[in-house]
Amino acid sequence: MAEINDSNFNNIIKEIIKKSLFTERQIQIILNQKNLSEFNFTISKGAYFRQVGQSREKLMGLFYSIILLRGLGILLPDDIDVISRLAEQVSVIKDSDVFPEREEQVMNVIDKLVRQACGM
Repeated sequence: MAEINDSNFNNIIKEIIKKSLFTERQIQIILNQKNLSEFNFTISKGAYFRQVGQSREKLMGLFYSIILLRGLGILLPDDIDVISRLAEQVSVIKDSDVFPEREEQVMNVIDKLVRQACGM
């Protein structure tokens, strides 16, 4: 099992995972299943495939939630644009070395934009 300390994720990605609906292991499993990255797990095959199923169900729930929120007008086109731009920035950040003193600033900007998009 890849523990947080042994993680291949940088601190910003780890913080985003903590605030997401997914665990770090679930993200690793999804990346494995989508052939986007390869992680080694020291768990039984049965436990791994049980977690694959749990990860798949959670991902499907996320997609249904997005469809529902968009369909009901809760998630607006501008919100989708903000999310897309943030995702593009995270894509750049995930493979970058960010100075530790800048990590908090980056997370503060992400938090601010997410809170703004929620608007509740």
